[in-house]
Amino acid sequence: MWLFKRNGPSGFSYSSTAEEVTHGIDGSGLTAIVTGASSGIGAETSRVLALRGVHVIMAVRNMTAGKDVREAIVKEIPAANVDVMELDLSSFDSVKKFAADFISLGHSLNILINNAGVMAIPFMLSKDNIELQFATNHLGHFLLTNLLLEKMKETASETKREGRIVNVASDAHYVTYREGILFDKINDQESYRKFSAYGQSKMANILSTYELAKRLKEDGVEITANTLNPGAISSNLFRHMTIVNGLVGTIGKLLLKNVQQGASTTCYIALNPQVKGVSGEYFQDNNLATPSKKARDMDLAKKLWDFSMDLVK
Repeated sequence: MWLFKRNGPSGFSYSSTAEEVTHGIDGSGLTAIVTGASSGIGAETSRVLALRGVHVIMAVRNMTAGKDVREAIVKEIPAANVDVMELDLSSFDSVKKFAADFISLGHSLNILINNAGVMAIPFMLSKDNIELQFATNHLGHFLLTNLLLEKMKETASETKREGRIVNVASDAHYVTYREGILFDKINDQESYRKFSAYGQSKMANILSTYELAKRLKEDGVEITANTLNPGAISSNLFRHMTIVNGLVGTIGKLLLKNVQQGASTTCYIALNPQVKGVSGEYFQDNNLATPSKKARDMDLAKKLWDFSMDLVK
């Protein structure tokens, strides 16, 4: 539809693809970690970053699927520098192992893209006995970011190049629980509503990004932290909803973004020079946007940060 093609202030729109928003950008010398890179927008993000010369570390739960994606990328882009490492964001032990293994390799780290997620799943607990959507979508990424932050600071200092942290959220944060975050009922099965719980985890992504950006600014380090809504995308996130998954397959091509469009805002924030120095912002369709009022509550953001830190300890 023509409305989707109308460019915003950035010069890009809803319909822009990841290749379009990074056209002409040289990412040589940069290293990026992309979580959830074995499918969907994570795989496309990895492909486009590799196309632009970035050394990409694909952090995946399913190593077989991850290696298949890597092979496809290298087949298309023979010069691509892409590695695959195992990461299960629902397990703190797995997150700690991934971070330790990555640091031991001696790589720099310029870009961290927290993309992986599960959506609207039946109630279940993670390996650390925390509701699985909150554990995977928020806490796993929260821990990973904090474990890799010193490496990012070191890289930014040594290379004099801005580090960028990109957290993939969603407009689903508008449909979270009325309180925003159920601090006292995170694991309460009776209170659990799968869509509200998903929205809660996405609300947490946004709030934690704002708090992180504030802390990075206070530390005076050249690292930005931003979050985004990728839009409604035809992807395997809907795999736990049989009826919805069927509808996605039927009408997705007409009403939803494809993965090339869905990965564009992530790649825009990660690489585009227009975003240099921009931190603590929410993006949508490759332009600045505004999340819900509750998602901008800095007192709630601080409370969530402390709550999350207690849980990951």
